[in-house]
Amino acid sequence: MKLSYKQKLFIYFFIVFAAFTVVIIFFQQNREKAYKTETLRTTLDDYSDIIARYVQQHQLINNGQTDSLKNVLTLMPSNLRLTMVDHDGKVLYDNSLDKEHEIENHLLRPEIQTALIQKTGTAIRLSQSTGVEYYYFAKDYMNYFIRVALPYDIEIQNFLKTDNIFMYFITLLFFITLISLIYISDRFGKAISGLKDFIVSADNHNINYNNIRFPNTELGEIGEKIIHNYQLLEESNKQINVEQEKLLRHFHYSDEGIAIFSANREKIYANTHFIQYLNIILDEPTFKVEKLLEQPDFKGLNEFLQKNTPVNPNTANIPVYQNKISKGGKHFAVKLLIFTDNSFEITLNNISDNEKNRLLKQEMTNNIAHELKTPVSSIRGYVETLLEQPNIAPDKQHFFLERTYSQIVRLSDLIRDIALITKTEEASELFDKEQVNVHNSLQEAIDDLHDPIIAHGINVKNEINPQTVIEGNKTLVYAIFRNLIENSINYAGDNITIGVNNYMEDNEFYYFSYYDTGQGIEENHLNRIFERFYRVCEGRSRQNGGSGLGLSIVKNAVLFHKGDISAKNRKDGGLEFLFSLKKTLF
Repeated sequence: MKLSYKQKLFIYFFIVFAAFTVVIIFFQQNREKAYKTETLRTTLDDYSDIIARYVQQHQLINNGQTDSLKNVLTLMPSNLRLTMVDHDGKVLYDNSLDKEHEIENHLLRPEIQTALIQKTGTAIRLSQSTGVEYYYFAKDYMNYFIRVALPYDIEIQNFLKTDNIFMYFITLLFFITLISLIYISDRFGKAISGLKDFIVSADNHNINYNNIRFPNTELGEIGEKIIHNYQLLEESNKQINVEQEKLLRHFHYSDEGIAIFSANREKIYANTHFIQYLNIILDEPTFKVEKLLEQPDFKGLNEFLQKNTPVNPNTANIPVYQNKISKGGKHFAVKLLIFTDNSFEITLNNISDNEKNRLLKQEMTNNIAHELKTPVSSIRGYVETLLEQPNIAPDKQHFFLERTYSQIVRLSDLIRDIALITKTEEASELFDKEQVNVHNSLQEAIDDLHDPIIAHGINVKNEINPQTVIEGNKTLVYAIFRNLIENSINYAGDNITIGVNNYMEDNEFYYFSYYDTGQGIEENHLNRIFERFYRVCEGRSRQNGGSGLGLSIVKNAVLFHKGDISAKNRKDGGLEFLFSLKKTLF
C-alpha cells in the first residue's frame, strides 16, 4: 500500500514526537529515581557517620562494649538494622540477631565488597541471616565497616518509585501537537500531492497538463509557475539534447583526450582517452580529473588559466595555451581553450609515436653523419695530399694509400652495419629462414677473425653442442657471434679468454652464455651498451676501429629470433652476455 504525502508526514511526526516523548519520560523518571535513591543513600550515610562518631567517642571496639550501640539506635528509625563488621569479615555487632546466634563471615557480602574498594557500597538483597529483604548501605571506617539497612518493603519501594504526573503531562502535550500537525499537513498535502503527481508523470514522460490542478493557495500558485517553466524547458532541452548527443559522440570516438570544465573548475565531461592519458602523466592514478590543475606538470596551464580568467565579455580574441608534456617515455600535446562564460576545455593528444620517430631519425642522422665525418675527412686529407704533392716519395705515397684504404674499409663496414641494422628493424620479413647450426656459425666467426684473435693473444672456447640447430637466419646468427667477439677484441684487452656455451634449453629456446675475462665495464653503462652508436667513453669506437653498431646489431639479431639478451660484469672479471634463441620461427 502506497502512502500519500499527508499520511507520510503524519507518520513521520508521530514517530519523531513519540520517540521524543518516550526519551523525555524515560530520562525524567530515571533522573527522579536517581535523586530519591541518592536521598535515601545520603540519609543512611548520615546514620553511619553518627554511629561511627559514637563508636570513636566511647571507644566501643577497644572496650569490647559494642552492645552499647543500642543507645544510639534509639535516635534512629526503629526498623533500622545496624551491623558492625571488622576488616576480616567478623560481625562485631548486629541489632537484629541474638548473641547466641551463630553469624557467618560477612566479608563477601556485596555491599561490604564494594565498600572495601569504593569506600561505600549499597545493595538490595535478601538477608541470609534474617531472611528479610533489605536496602543495605555499608561504609568503610579504616578498621571496621558500619552497615545500616532498612527493610525493602512497600514503604521504601514507594519512596523510590517515580511520580507519573510528568508522564501524563508530556503524553497530553504529544497528542495536542499531533492534532495540530494533522491540520497543517492537510493544508500542504493537496499541493504537495499535485506536485508529486506532476513529477511522477514527468519522469515517465507522460504529462497531461490539462489534468493538473492545484488548490488556490500560495503553494498552489508556485506549482502553476513550476509547470509553466517546465514546459518551456522541455522544448529547449529537446533541441539541446540533439546537439549534445552529436557532440558527445564526436568526443567519445575522438583520438584526442578531451575534458570540459565549468567556470569553477569542476569537471563537466571527460572522455576515456583523457583519463587514460592523464593517468600516464600523473605520478599516482586518479579518476578526479579536476586534480590535474594542482599537478606540477600542468603548472604552466594553471598559471595561464588564472591569468586569463575571468574573461572580459567585450574581448574579441581569447588566447589559447599550447604546450608539450613528456612523461614515462610518452609525449602529449596539451591545448587549453577558454570560453566566454569562463568554462574551458583541455585536450591531450598522444604524439609519442611521432615524437619518438622524429627523435630517432634525428639521432640516427646525427650519429651517422658523425661517424661518416671522420673516415671521409681522413680520405679527403690523404687524397688532397697526394694530389697537391706529385713529387712525394713512393714510400710516403704507399703510406697514404694504405691509410686511405683502411678508412675506406671502415666506411664500407659502417655502411654495411647501418644497412643490416636498418633491415632488421624495418624489414625483418626479408631475411631468409633456414636450418642453422649454431656451433658451426660460431666457429665460422672464430675462423674469420683468426688474425686479430692471435694478434691479441686471445683464447676462444667454442663449447656449444655441435648438435645445436635452430630454424632462423644464418647471416644474423653469424653476426651475433662475430660482433660479440669483435667487441671483446676491441675493448676487453689482450691475453684474455672467450668462452661460449649453451648452458640450458627448454621446449622453445636454447640459452647461451658468451663471456670474456677482460676488464668489463662500469655498471652504469650496462643498460645502454645495446644502443646504436653508444660509447662507454668518447672516441672509444673510432680509436679501436668499431662502427658503434656492433652490440645493437647483436640485440636486433637476438630479437629477430624471438629471444632476449642482457649483459653483466662477471664476479671474476670480464663481461658476460646471456641470450636466448628460439628453436623455430615457423
